[in-house]
Amino acid sequence: MLLETIQNPADLKKLTPEQLPDLAEEIRSFLLSTVSETGGHLGSNLGAVELSLALHYCFSTPQDKIVWDVGHQAYTHKLLTGRRDRFATQRQYKGISGFPKRCESEHDAFGVGHASTSISAALGMAVADNLDQKKNNVIAVIGDGSLTGGIAFEGLNQAGHLKKNLIVVLNDNEMSISKNVGAFSAFVSRKMTTRHFRELKKEMKELLTSIPAFGKDILKFARRAENSLKGFLTPGALFEALGFDYIGPIDGHDLPGLIEVFNNAREFDGPLLLHVMTTKGKGYRPAEETPDKFHGVGAFDLSTGKAPAKSSTISYTEVFGRTLVDLAKEDPKVVAITAAMPDGTGLNFFSDALPDRFFDVGIAEQHGICFAAGLAADGFKPVAAIYSSFMQRAYDQVFHDVCLQNLPVVIAMDRAGLVGDDGPTHHGVFDLSFMRHLPGLTFMAPKDENELRHMLKTALELKAPVALRYPRGAGYGVPLDKKMECLPIGKGELLREGTDLTIVAIGSTVMPAVKAAEQLAEQGISAGVVNARFIKPLDADLILGQARATGRIVTVEENVLQGGFGSAVLELLQDNAMSQVKVKRLGIPDQYIEQGTQAQLRKDVGIDADGIAAAVQAFLKN
Repeated sequence: MLLETIQNPADLKKLTPEQLPDLAEEIRSFLLSTVSETGGHLGSNLGAVELSLALHYCFSTPQDKIVWDVGHQAYTHKLLTGRRDRFATQRQYKGISGFPKRCESEHDAFGVGHASTSISAALGMAVADNLDQKKNNVIAVIGDGSLTGGIAFEGLNQAGHLKKNLIVVLNDNEMSISKNVGAFSAFVSRKMTTRHFRELKKEMKELLTSIPAFGKDILKFARRAENSLKGFLTPGALFEALGFDYIGPIDGHDLPGLIEVFNNAREFDGPLLLHVMTTKGKGYRPAEETPDKFHGVGAFDLSTGKAPAKSSTISYTEVFGRTLVDLAKEDPKVVAITAAMPDGTGLNFFSDALPDRFFDVGIAEQHGICFAAGLAADGFKPVAAIYSSFMQRAYDQVFHDVCLQNLPVVIAMDRAGLVGDDGPTHHGVFDLSFMRHLPGLTFMAPKDENELRHMLKTALELKAPVALRYPRGAGYGVPLDKKMECLPIGKGELLREGTDLTIVAIGSTVMPAVKAAEQLAEQGISAGVVNARFIKPLDADLILGQARATGRIVTVEENVLQGGFGSAVLELLQDNAMSQVKVKRLGIPDQYIEQGTQAQLRKDVGIDADGIAAAVQAFLKN
């Protein structure tokens, strides 16, 4: 086995070019056997095997630096840089990360997990090397999906201006997670649609079809040639306008060709873009045929490509998606927006049912929120469904374009809280802190999937900015009310009376708080439980009333403690001259949380039922 001989990139260089295709096949087999058991990002990694081999064969990390955008395609890189023996632990609790991570290996030049950052980071490294008078190569590897992000074009623009030595490898598989959308994907067609070209094409068509016997065959050939010209000519025009030299497209599975190009690129002066065409899911038929299904996968049957039967309990994501369709069918002003994640946000149901009112803006969260604000300004009710961790990128648009103008945009944040295997780049544990202070914003979180339905109805009727957060994964299996009602704004609910203290919980922590109260009751501790429902505005009457009644409050949230829900409750008590009330806050500590199952991570930070009960006991003793 060639793969077993590779402990670092220097070992790779001992192989002959003729051995590399065999190594590529071994790597694909290894990835398939491992990821089918552990889950992970499969399709993009299968497509980048030859690309990764050629990069490490031609360049010398860590002196040369390879910056992987997002990191969805960096598994082969990890195998070649000393992590093969630990690879089965990737994305597992206390295992290696599913993304490049600086503290994990000297060959991971830059930590990633969110899209479109590689060019800017690589340019910074290239400038640093220039200032230090070093002559190392810096390579940014970015996918065509990530290139739709605005920061990628900002990086390209400055790189073209500075003229420093920088190699950008565009890994073009014509997919990000779902099929790419937007003007960039259509750019290759623009030059071919000018008036002069259209007139010429019409004249040529008439001429060719008039030729007896062979005319139609020649026309078919011309159409194929036109499609080829779109790929071979017009992309280069874009990048060269930005100051890059352009080479491509290059077959991303042709190892000899890649090696030749990369060896030549090492001696190149100035910014260079290499356009590499790859096949997402290469070498595994189910992934090639349905690449969107194999972007990120759980464990699956390698022989069939099928995953084990899912829980029969419907997920929050599906409840959201189906509920929004129901509401939109009643109201023609409701529109849905996603940032390249229709399936992940549940908006695939909306796109199927109401395609004319569904908009996928690509990996462009900032644009997506501003686009929603424009729709709202003209009388529509946009719902922008974006993962909590990715909403961090659009903070200024929420402030400036939505809240400042008091526009009725509904921001639906899926994957709020601890999300599991993808680790710190994907945990949505900051949104309560960075959103709740915005004036005019109403902020809600449901205790279960049924309450999510009522909150979505409430949000669409409010005629003001609304944020709604809910967790990843299955709900509790509670019955879903057929008729949805608007909730009274800023009103929580008292789920359980108590005399010793009150647990005030929000969102995904409410049901664990109820279970904790039941455990405490068995030990003679009477704990009340409040489902706050609203982060903003808080139910001041309910919370202050419970504070007066018990004198002790425990807040629970699946968010960082700094500036979060518990902080809001402390502010409420202080503002009402009740600082004598004893308060214990439970939530995410001041540290980044690594990967693991949601259950394990919630246990670690003490916000599951057992953790809440133990914290209450300690609180009462103190």
